[in-house]
This record gives sequence, C-alpha cells and structure tokens, in this order.
Amino acid sequence: MAKVDLVIKNGKIVTHTATYEGVGIAIKDGKFVAIEKEEFLPEAAETLDAQGLYILPGIMDCHVHFRQPGLDYKEDWTTGSTAAICGGVTFVCDMPNTRPPTHDAEQVRIKQEIAESQSFVDFGIIGLISQDNYDQLIPMAEAGVVGYKVFMGETIGNIPAPDDGQLFDSLALVAERTGLRTGFHAENDQILQHNIRKLKAMGRTDPRAHRDSRPIISEVESITRVVTMARYNGAKLHIFHLSSGDGMDVIAAAKRSGVDITAETGPHYLLLDDEYYDRVWNHVRMNPPVRGGEHRERLLAGLLDGRIDMIATDHSPHTEEEKAPKNVWEAISGFVGVEIAPRICLSEFVNKGKMSLNKYVELTSWNPAHVWQVYPQKGAIQVGADADLTFVDLEQPWEIDRFQLHSKNKVTPFHGWKGKGMPVMTMVKGQLVMREGKVVGEPRGRMVRPVRQPTAVAV
Repeated sequence: MAKVDLVIKNGKIVTHTATYEGVGIAIKDGKFVAIEKEEFLPEAAETLDAQGLYILPGIMDCHVHFRQPGLDYKEDWTTGSTAAICGGVTFVCDMPNTRPPTHDAEQVRIKQEIAESQSFVDFGIIGLISQDNYDQLIPMAEAGVVGYKVFMGETIGNIPAPDDGQLFDSLALVAERTGLRTGFHAENDQILQHNIRKLKAMGRTDPRAHRDSRPIISEVESITRVVTMARYNGAKLHIFHLSSGDGMDVIAAAKRSGVDITAETGPHYLLLDDEYYDRVWNHVRMNPPVRGGEHRERLLAGLLDGRIDMIATDHSPHTEEEKAPKNVWEAISGFVGVEIAPRICLSEFVNKGKMSLNKYVELTSWNPAHVWQVYPQKGAIQVGADADLTFVDLEQPWEIDRFQLHSKNKVTPFHGWKGKGMPVMTMVKGQLVMREGKVVGEPRGRMVRPVRQPTAVAV
C-alpha cells in the first residue's frame, strides 16, 4: 500500500461487537484505508500513539438544536459544534425548529451553507413536516435531508402539528418516494393544553406543574396513533426523546408486529429523578418532562435489550433569563447536553458495569448511522468509512462546571456532577479537532446525505 496520511497505534479499538488490541488504523484522505495488526500497517506521514486509550467510532448525537438560522443568541454552529467535539461527538442531526423552520428545500440549503461555514462536525439535516408543506417534502429529500420531524405537541417555536389526514398523506408520500424516516415529538397537544389550563386555574406555578401537565398518556397516545398510521402507509418511524417505560412498551409491540420504528432516549430520562425539581427548579424543565422513578430503570433496560435504539441528548440551549423565572409557565423547556452526555454515560453506565463499552458504541454510532441512513459513511471503523474517532480514557476523572462548557448558553441540571471516564481526543475525517478539552483543528464539517432506501408499502 502507498504511504498514508496517518497511522494510529497502541489503542484498543472498540466496535459494537468486539474490542481489539494490537490492531492499528491507517487513514488517507479522511477515510479509513486499513485496520490491521500494527506490524502490517503501511508507512505513514504521521503516527498517533493512542497510549492505551479506547478508540471508538465517532460518537453521534442525532438530536441537537444548534439554533441557526434565526436564533443565534441561543447557539450557533461554531459554539454548538465546538461543544460537540469537546464532548467527543463527531456527527450531529440538527432539528428543524429554527427561524424560519427548515420546511422547504431553500431552507435546507440555507442551513447547509451556514453550517458548512462554521461546523467542526459533519451533520445531517432534519426537515419539518407541517400542515402546509406537502409539496416541499420531495424537494427537501432531493436537497439532502436525512429524515423529517413532526411536532405533535406544543414545543419551542410553536410549530403546530399537521392534522391527522394531512399527516397520513405526508407519511405515505415520504414512504413511497424517499424511503426516509420520520421522527416524532410524541405528545398529544390536546391533552397537554387541557392540563395546562386546569393547572393554571388551580394556581400551580411550581416546576412539577409542567411535568404534571404532560402525563404519560400524552406520549403513549401519540406513539400509538403514528404506529397505527404506519401499519397502513408503510412509514418508517422514529420517536424522539422517549420519556416513559409505557411509551417504550408501545414501541416494542409495534416492532414485534413488523412496523419499522426506532426510538431514542436521553441521559436526563435515564438518570434524573423527581428531586431535581426541588434542586434545580426550571433548569430541569424539558419536553417531554423528566419523570424519574421506575421509568429510569425501564428505559435503561430497553436500551440494553434493543427496544430503544440510541442515546441522543436533545441539546437545547436557552439563555439564563429564559430558564430563570420561578413561575414554570414563564420559563422555557430545554438545556444543553451534547458536550457532557458521553462522559455521563461512560461514568454512570460503562464504568459502573451497567453497559458494556461495545453496547455504548452500538447506541451512539452503529445504530444512529443506520437509523438515519448515513451508514457506511458514518458509524463504524471499517475500510472506506469516514475516519471519525472518539478516544476515551475510562480512568479520567471529571466534574461538570456548566460555566466552563463551550455552548453559547450553559444551563444544565447536571451542573456539579462528578465521575470517571471521558473522551480525551476527537477526530473528524482524519483531522484531530480536540485534544484534552482543547480545540486543535479547523472547522471542516460537511452535510451528509443519506443512502436513500425504498420502503415497502403496507397492504
């Protein structure tokens, strides 16, 4: 083999199925060109000594809000992608509730241009399905979206859900013409609006009032409704930010019946409990809400046995002022997560023996790449794939000081958490972009187009 750009030695290569020692990696032109026993690696212009670190396929966070265009005061692609690489994340999927929303092909191209001028990480763009953009669904696919999103309940941006008739037709069109997946913010808006009115009439303004306004039934009903539609139009479904064990049960039953449905959950649903409403007030406010209790254990069990497919953060930056009001109805939902989720998961799940490192790779690289159809370019350490890598030191201690995070706004309920195990280097397409918490590379991120696959329409 001709001389390559980079050889990586002395690490432990971790895939979703196995861990390899004595094996190195060769990279040329941003791609993996060899994964061999170290003595067989080709000559290289540069050698990186991984010094016993675990080498993971680049971590993917397929649910972030980097806020451009239109909401730059909350976050932008420079700050958001810097936070990503400082957390060990190499690829993100950006959500469509910007201003204006990503609801047509022109807005896809605008977001792509903004992101490619600033981003350290590669990215997928999620397009919006609304009441009025049926004629833009195919053009958005042609512009390169990796999938679509439907907001079924009130959330940031006040984007109304399409009515059921329009939603069914839109899902059918996406299934028949694109083969892409549609994700859902699954909360029944009528249920939650009814509860908000009731709780306000009762004088409730405490942080738990937000949680109580969005009961589990609102999530379960929404998931059940879109699963029913998919049985008749063959849609590929994804459930964003799953918050309840009951919702997971609906998803598991749908999978068993043959519906193509995937799901994600986040560290806040897996680790935070009811007491955080007293400890951090509206800093824990999120849509859907943090429920705690038995749902944490049930969701973790679902990740381990395949009922839930991935971990994603719903990274949602807001200003201190937007999160500060004591009256919960005046505060806003969401908090940052892209920079801190990997270390939290490595510490709380891998190092505490609740999850193998191989399973973590499955949930943060292999599965996300397949769900959003960017495999084999992303999601695996294999010849021909992009050379995205996350180097992990499982012994490295850490403490989260939110004021040291790299996002433009820094509110998180995980402030003050301590643990052990974190990414210490991040590589995107063969370029080292983070080393020991410091940015060392250049922003060369590019939009990734999906490998479009046909969908079998249900009969």
